[in-house]
Amino acid sequence: MADYFVHESAYVDEGVQIGAGTKIWHFCHIMGKAKIGHHCSLGQNVFVANNVVVGDGCKIQNNVSLYEGVILEEYVFCGPSMVFTNIKTPRCEFPRNTTEDYQTTLVKRGASIGANATIVCGVTLNEYAFVAAGAVVTKDVPAYAIVAGVPANVTGWMSAYGDVLEFDADGYAVDSTGVKYQRVSALEVSQL
Repeated sequence: MADYFVHESAYVDEGVQIGAGTKIWHFCHIMGKAKIGHHCSLGQNVFVANNVVVGDGCKIQNNVSLYEGVILEEYVFCGPSMVFTNIKTPRCEFPRNTTEDYQTTLVKRGASIGANATIVCGVTLNEYAFVAAGAVVTKDVPAYAIVAGVPANVTGWMSAYGDVLEFDADGYAVDSTGVKYQRVSALEVSQL
């Protein structure tokens, strides 16, 4: 008996690696060379392509497709109907659909992506980045940054815990759990 849950309407191809405690819900399709960590939740109608890696504790909401080239580290949140791409210049007449064609998109530990956001391939969302709903991310997102808009730009900073950070005149902020952060530059914040 498996130590994870797969709804009877889901398709899990042979060869998938799924960690203990993971739940895969209605109408999902997981391809055979995917790796899914422990204690993940994949909502209704999630697609996971070959060679995708999903770290432990990730939550993938309804209608999200993780295409080849996507790597999620631990505790990544993907909001409903957000979109990853994996080819920058797709054409039907001249297909680019092999592993060599796909660009890597790395989402680092603790990052959150809001509903209906689009992440254009080839970027990195650094640790605890927060992408607002509907944003279109076309370049790397710094650690702890809040990005919003089309194209997405940094609009603020968020702690690992999820508090919006307000920096004092010396460039320091403390979140509600007592963790201290420092603004290093206009595009860099570090946890102390």
